[in-house]
Amino acid sequence: MNVLRRLDRLIAPTARRSAAISTSFWPHRRMTQSITSSPGSPSTNSTVNADEVRGVAQILRQQKGNLGQPTSVSHPHLIQPHELVPGVELAEFEKRRSQLMQNIRAYARSFGGEFNGHSSPCHMLVLGAASKKYMSGKIPYVFRQNSDFYYLTGCLEPDAVLLLTIDDAQNVQSVLFMRPKDPHAELWDGPRTGSELAVPLFGVTEAHPLSQLKAVLASRAGALKPHIWFDQKSSDLPSLVEDMLRLSSDQQRPLLPAYTFLEAMRLLKSRAEMQLMRRTCDIAARSFNEVMADSRPGQSEHHLFAAIDYKCRMRNASYLAYPPVVAAGQNATVIHYVANSQVLGPQDLVLMDAGCEYGGYTSDITRTWPASGHFTEPQRTLYDMLHQLQGEIIGTVMKPGGETLDQLFETTCYKLGKYLQEIGLVGKSVSGYKELASQGYRFCPHHVSHYLGMDVHDTPHVPRNTRIVPGMVFTVEPGIYIGQDCGDVPPEFRGIGIRIEDDLLVNEHGHVEVLTEACVKDPRALEELCQQQQRNHGASSADVL
Repeated sequence: MNVLRRLDRLIAPTARRSAAISTSFWPHRRMTQSITSSPGSPSTNSTVNADEVRGVAQILRQQKGNLGQPTSVSHPHLIQPHELVPGVELAEFEKRRSQLMQNIRAYARSFGGEFNGHSSPCHMLVLGAASKKYMSGKIPYVFRQNSDFYYLTGCLEPDAVLLLTIDDAQNVQSVLFMRPKDPHAELWDGPRTGSELAVPLFGVTEAHPLSQLKAVLASRAGALKPHIWFDQKSSDLPSLVEDMLRLSSDQQRPLLPAYTFLEAMRLLKSRAEMQLMRRTCDIAARSFNEVMADSRPGQSEHHLFAAIDYKCRMRNASYLAYPPVVAAGQNATVIHYVANSQVLGPQDLVLMDAGCEYGGYTSDITRTWPASGHFTEPQRTLYDMLHQLQGEIIGTVMKPGGETLDQLFETTCYKLGKYLQEIGLVGKSVSGYKELASQGYRFCPHHVSHYLGMDVHDTPHVPRNTRIVPGMVFTVEPGIYIGQDCGDVPPEFRGIGIRIEDDLLVNEHGHVEVLTEACVKDPRALEELCQQQQRNHGASSADVL
């Protein structure tokens, strides 16, 4: 049985899945499942008391905020005093860790006295951070943390390891293994938090240097005899994989994949995550507007690439979320065109697919506009049709034909085929739902929705036939691509590629929010946006002369 659906039944047999899984994530609600602590066990209460807050604040002041990552002391313009990282408080990370282990335990118990050939009620999960990667020699790429590791810890340092355990009394413990303090290494690469400060900063039960990982794993596994959860294929740390394979062999326990449980949690955004998604989408939307307004024939696609990157960063985005598509003219008929090196012609449409990352959360927008500020008639015909179609698909979300991402795709293909028939690009002889949907797919050969969050294609193992519920964020991105070799299409339509993409959130009240609504897409408004700036540019040039 699909783990998502099985978890649903376990957590709340009589409740809808949306309420069941998300209850523990709305910050104003308490966790519904109590966690008892055995005598002498560290507390697993996710509430941060006043003494702990004062203790962390004192440490940050003493260190002047110079730990292994930004803090509210070192970066008050990005992180509030009550936050561990931008937009997220320490207590939320603690809740996530506890909820993950409770979900795993509940899933295993649903199989009865034995799970996977063993009767142990205890579980151990191990997750590694990302490692530093190099483009050549000692020249590193910009470091980006493993999304699952960041989701559970808020830690931004490379090579760290998280160990989570839950025992037969449901005590959840979290242990971080960190790179040790090293003055020489820190001289070159910057401060490290070290294991000494990891407990108060990240709210874990214990912290140790990485050198103790092997011994602690063996000790905990020997004491608990747990089921061991570790995603070997996605691990970035070869030494950790070796340690886990050795542990699996020594304990005679298989390594079980945990990604399904993590993705089930990440699929549904907390209120804090919703706010971060609103912020990253707004940054990208307003940056798009400025780039579209500043564009004109004669510029290079590369210039627009640089412009969207610059404008997002100037609004405090960390960087672009992925290599953008900036495609002029017939380049837009190549769905993943990323060369971004051609010059914009006076009759070209420009298709730009870009997004940014803010606070660990990503946006994903596509807009198509005329470089000259004026659509040609064939361009206008196709753009008006696609703009209307996208609006209708957004209006279908959570209604018949739009209750899952797959349904949104099927509805899009059918409607696109029908509208193409109305403007003469599909023959009148084509009839029936499947035939029209097939014609729609011919001109839009990609899915029109994917989940969005910490990654651009977020939670990739969650089926797209999962019912849309509050907390989900996803894209709606119909497109039409007519290559020069489409001989059965009138010549004036060949070489045109158009896509319109927005990011949607179903909030905690069940309302659909278009997070990228600020990004202009109405065809008349697009023309006005581009023409105004081009008029200003022309006037400035005349003044110089």
